[in-house]
Amino acid sequence: MHNDLKKATEVLKNGGVILFPTDTVWSLGCDATNAGAVQRIQHIMNPQDSKNIVVLMENPALLERYVAEVPEIAWDLVEISTTPLTIIFPNAKNLAPDLLTHDGSIGIRFTKEEFSMQLLQRFRKPVVSAPAGIHDDESPGSFHDIPEEIRNQADYIVEYKQEDLTPAGSSSVIRLWPGGRIEIVRQ
Repeated sequence: MHNDLKKATEVLKNGGVILFPTDTVWSLGCDATNAGAVQRIQHIMNPQDSKNIVVLMENPALLERYVAEVPEIAWDLVEISTTPLTIIFPNAKNLAPDLLTHDGSIGIRFTKEEFSMQLLQRFRKPVVSAPAGIHDDESPGSFHDIPEEIRNQADYIVEYKQEDLTPAGSSSVIRLWPGGRIEIVRQ
């Protein structure tokens, strides 16, 4: 895993795209602050699926660097979550503009998966996580489910967990509105 972390971090620092395991599915990833890298991932994906792009972080303390106003309830949700949880925050900032939705919001997930967490600690910036499938309904359950056309477009493919056939799942999704109102998008 050490060699994978080193190489993946180097590719991210150079504006490249990686294919890596996350706490949910195998994903395409890049520096979430690099506009060119984000556009490259969006080019690889089907344009209708870019709504499934989220930003991974490993430390909730970084949240205020990327969200203008963090509702108090967000801290509790992050702390009590025992399964992958994506929180859609309004008023994102300091991220590549193409990551933000039309209303300026962004989906953020705090990963607890070993590889992606260590990658984020080394890289020291948020990383894009875009499911490495052709279409939204075809998210890869394992590395072997990733289409060759997706694999061929990554600058680096992480070897760690390629043989793990444990079924992957998606995260729950909650939207937080200013004032702390919660909307459950997906359980």
